[in-house]
Amino acid sequence: MAQRLTDASVKRLRAPRAGNKIAYDSDVAGFGIRVTAAGARSFVFNYRTRSGRERRHTIGGYPDWRTTGAREEARRLRRLVDEGGDPLADIEAERDAPTVAELCDRFELEHLPRKRPGTATDYRRMLRNHIRPHFGQHTKVADVDFSHIDALHRKISKAGHGHRANRVVAVLSKMFALAIRWKLRPDNPCKGIEKNQEGKRKRYLSGDELVRLTTALAEHPDRQAANIVRMLLLTGARRGEVLAAKWDDIDLGTGTWTKPASTTKQAADHVAPLSAPARQLLSDIAAKGGDSRLSEYVFPGHATAGHRTTIKRNWRWIIKAAGITGLRIHDLRHSFASQLASGGASLPLIGALLGHSSPVTTHRYAHLYDDPQRAAVERVGAVVEAATRKGRT
Repeated sequence: MAQRLTDASVKRLRAPRAGNKIAYDSDVAGFGIRVTAAGARSFVFNYRTRSGRERRHTIGGYPDWRTTGAREEARRLRRLVDEGGDPLADIEAERDAPTVAELCDRFELEHLPRKRPGTATDYRRMLRNHIRPHFGQHTKVADVDFSHIDALHRKISKAGHGHRANRVVAVLSKMFALAIRWKLRPDNPCKGIEKNQEGKRKRYLSGDELVRLTTALAEHPDRQAANIVRMLLLTGARRGEVLAAKWDDIDLGTGTWTKPASTTKQAADHVAPLSAPARQLLSDIAAKGGDSRLSEYVFPGHATAGHRTTIKRNWRWIIKAAGITGLRIHDLRHSFASQLASGGASLPLIGALLGHSSPVTTHRYAHLYDDPQRAAVERVGAVVEAATRKGRT
């Protein structure tokens, strides 16, 4: 017969010879104390769901839980059951809910293969160095809020990497947008994060730097790396596009390079004209043994199948030998565009040559039109001045 449980009565309960037995409380239906043959005591709550399923939830062990506290917890659970809830199901759902670590895994498996190789590599680096360590193995996707994202952004920013902090938040925002699509949570906790100010880089090679750079390239012992830099200089292509270039995509007869959508940022095929020096460089590469046509790639990898994936070390050596500071590999693309702009090429033409998907991207070079524009107005001024002088005679 059920009786009101107290700490004293729980303590007096005898252990069964085998298995366990439960003494139920008279105040709260389903609330009881389970005693095992070893003498362990735990408070339990038995209930039946609306579908008729019998369930038993362990509240906690005695004496960590005292009888009064355990009874109050049982009352709370009873109210949930009476309202149609299933406390054990809620606990199981929480336990089985996806973690941020699992979201990272799915993001890498399903989303990153759609990105360009260079972009995918950079995303994995951010996941490995920032996102996974910040959230650990157990943080639930549903539990992440604005404060978690803001804390990570502030941490990276405080370390002096403002641009990187913005990129990490951008990756997280995409991850949680996919989490919404995958029905893992209803909202994106990255919304409202105040990004760090980013000024567009305006670093271009000067004429003297270009001379020193080409001299350093001629002296660099890794001929393949030097040729990759030459291709970047001559085409304005992205590093990943050059590294992944295939002979089948290059037509030296027509002087064109068809970059497949899988290697371009705009995710569309891009047909780019090749200058005479670029065609000569490619002809020389094809004719020489080191980078022969035995591979499908213009710049094959040294140790493994596929194409070369990096020239970072070589780049550091080259610009040091050239006595150039503050120049990134990507700045060669900016330099290519600046030379086009200084030569009077229109912004739409520059955008087409570089493969920009948005005119806004190309507009960063608008300030470089000062010299050709000045030369143009000077020509008009000279014509008007000549006509004025003629009219006076």
